[in-house]
Amino acid sequence: MTSNDIPANWLILGFDEVFSQISISGKKVKSADVLTEGKFPVVDQGRSFISGYLDDASFVVSENKPLIIFGDHTREVKWIDFPFIPGADGVQVLKPHPEIDTRFLYFFLRNLPIESRGYARHFKIVKDAAYLVPPFAEQTRIAAKLDELLAQVDTLKARIDSIPALLKRFRQSVLAAAVSGRLTEEWRTNSPPMDKGSELHQQIKNAHIAEGGHARGNASNPTEEAHDLSSDDLPDSWDIAELRDVCVPGRPITYGILKPGPELEEGVPYIRVADFPGNKLNITNIKKTSSEIDQQFKRARLLENDLLLSIRGSVGRLIKIPASLEGANITQDTARLSISPLISTDFVYWALLADSTQRRMKNATRGVAVRGINIGDVRALQIPLPPHDEQAEIVRRVEQLFAFADQLEARIKAAQVRIDLLTQSILAEAFRGELVPQDPNDEPASVLLERIKAQRAAMPKAKRGRQVAKLS
Repeated sequence: MTSNDIPANWLILGFDEVFSQISISGKKVKSADVLTEGKFPVVDQGRSFISGYLDDASFVVSENKPLIIFGDHTREVKWIDFPFIPGADGVQVLKPHPEIDTRFLYFFLRNLPIESRGYARHFKIVKDAAYLVPPFAEQTRIAAKLDELLAQVDTLKARIDSIPALLKRFRQSVLAAAVSGRLTEEWRTNSPPMDKGSELHQQIKNAHIAEGGHARGNASNPTEEAHDLSSDDLPDSWDIAELRDVCVPGRPITYGILKPGPELEEGVPYIRVADFPGNKLNITNIKKTSSEIDQQFKRARLLENDLLLSIRGSVGRLIKIPASLEGANITQDTARLSISPLISTDFVYWALLADSTQRRMKNATRGVAVRGINIGDVRALQIPLPPHDEQAEIVRRVEQLFAFADQLEARIKAAQVRIDLLTQSILAEAFRGELVPQDPNDEPASVLLERIKAQRAAMPKAKRGRQVAKLS
């Protein structure tokens, strides 16, 4: 950067002309020693402004004027105007020269382009930077204007950032209405007579009987949590079905491969809980096992449109299997659900994701080291069963409302990106000299520099340490 790139009355100074470093030797505390309450806040280089508290005053750093903390590893910049205790490694405490506005330098560091080096150190970039210094009066005007504008941006960002949580609650409200009958209450009133859920339930039971009965496993005594759905809370035309009732006869709910063996380049793909975070399938890291192991667990092979439910660790995750994974297998941490053609697979999908069903699964979860839900409790898990036509209407309405929420969420993400860019745009404008007008009556920055030099010259020379003297 040259003087041609900045306003005529600005200067370009070095780190040592605008900052001195505060020594915190012997004052840094480790994260493990930090308390949740105490007299003095602990400030480290982490994203959280305050990482904890301590009561020991001997660790406190206190100055009459505000200080700036730079995170050597994290690149975090923090404004400190209170006594504090510095956190462990990576905290650089900077004291601006008294002739330069501290708030101006704080914003300058926030605008300084520092490319991430991972957990490597970044402070050398700060020390080697060229610092743009306008007249002092203009510094204060810039800092005041940035405080005003960025406060407005922060308010807008907080409002935008709160919307995803509202959308999450909206989706759960939709599902709660869907599985209770409230979502289609008006539809039922205006629709012609239809079969009852109990009649549909009996049809699929008959299909199971014709196939040879349920594969009950150890589900004959389900836990109370998996079996506590009440018909009193449902429309008269609805019924309650156990999850095994709504599956294809001959394809009972089951888990998959216990030990997949070594990972192979070629083989049969198998899906783990880790492959569908947030109820979305991620095929990037799907692993493969041998055909011999797959053959041992052929009962768990997948068909297109099967549902896959996580039953260990993060219980309750759910995906619908695409055609590309037909014939794949699953692990013991998941349960395969092949839904009967008499039932809407999509309705079962949404019913399982509803908060009420998720809560019953969580309540039925057992274990210490690895928590999970017993496969018997999965089979006995109760879901509401509307008539078939109403299932289709529920799915249509849920998908329509969720599509609306997805569109809004995409717009919110785009808005969040624009807001982040807006902050950087405002900062960049400020340090091009374009945010506030220059005043020809301001004391020139060159006079400010002369005072800085005079004050530095008048300061007593620091004594060299023993090690330095020895080397000379």
